[in-house]
Amino acid sequence: MVSAARMCLICKGSRALCGQARCPLLARMSVEPRIKELAAKEFFGPSTSVFVGRFGYPNVGIGPLAAMEFKDNIDNPATWLSLDYSDIIELRSLMLRSRMSQNVHSRNRYVYENQELALATKPTDVEMSFSSKPLYRVSFSDIHQPMGPSASLERLTIAENPHIPRKIDYIVSDDVKASDAGVMLYRDGQDVYRISTILSSGVIGRKDSRKLVPTRWSITATDSLLFDFMVSEVKDFPSVNEFQVFSHQALDNRFEILLMPGSWEYENFEAWAPGGMWTAKLKKPEILEEHEPFEGRTKYADKEGGGYYAARLGVIEGLRRMGRQARVIVFREVYEGYQVPLGVWQVRENVREAMGGEPERFDTLQEALLAIGTRLRLKIKDYTKQSRILRQRRVLDF
Repeated sequence: MVSAARMCLICKGSRALCGQARCPLLARMSVEPRIKELAAKEFFGPSTSVFVGRFGYPNVGIGPLAAMEFKDNIDNPATWLSLDYSDIIELRSLMLRSRMSQNVHSRNRYVYENQELALATKPTDVEMSFSSKPLYRVSFSDIHQPMGPSASLERLTIAENPHIPRKIDYIVSDDVKASDAGVMLYRDGQDVYRISTILSSGVIGRKDSRKLVPTRWSITATDSLLFDFMVSEVKDFPSVNEFQVFSHQALDNRFEILLMPGSWEYENFEAWAPGGMWTAKLKKPEILEEHEPFEGRTKYADKEGGGYYAARLGVIEGLRRMGRQARVIVFREVYEGYQVPLGVWQVRENVREAMGGEPERFDTLQEALLAIGTRLRLKIKDYTKQSRILRQRRVLDF
């Protein structure tokens, strides 16, 4: 198996060896001249969100995310699943990240202004002055979406009144736990991406303990708190009475979701193909597994990290819509074409897309696994020998 680095060297963007229609690295290079032209020590334009770093905690960098060229979907991951890698990288390369060091407990005017931007439901024009011209170096993460150039911020001015709906303003002014406020925002129709930004900005929680939360942490925290809210409802629903399979594939990630009769239980597989960015040294696919019983988890899902919680949220949202509970297994295969980390949003949206479709229905577990096996690269037995759910033998499985 050719390593990721060697694959790029051989391909040079012309042979599509990674499986992408357009080279992600060339996409970065193609947008670079535009960014160099747009990047300056002074910026005026729309801010769509805020970003809180984690390095140096409890003193972290916080600042607005601003669109150097605004597009409606530039900060809306729910709309990206149908895009190519190159389109996503080009889109996000135009997102400027600013930062100013603040203690997570700071409650000064600068933090307050960032909180206003986080609460706004529409892009808000800002003026920013930087200590130097923004540096173009696209940052990639296994948790958050890619971002473009960054710069240290010296001055921030909000150039218009942020549009903050009265209901959101009421929720954040309430002296309740952050988890309760997050659920209230979700019930109000705010998506998970907006809620994680609001949580990160430190504007919700008990008033005497509010603090900034690094964006990387707030994403998984939001997935978890919303899951906890929904799973308590789902556990009271009747079980599915048949075996159902939901499927979807996008961005070189294949998802097969199996629902089985029984009380809530969840297992998530990630199978990584050799030749990707993180798997260049593998000689064969590597399968990671995490599981939780009806009672829930007591430890963080270290082997899969944020992807586990993002997939679990998509599943529980689907079961809640169905008014059913189930034993659930998510099979995720990550192929060698997944060369560039895009963040856990693509896991969440892939699972949401799958659960929003019409399932295949089967009378037995064997029939369901046979159908799943026709779409997965690895053999079902490779999963079965690791699975804590599939090794359980129940009368309804036959």
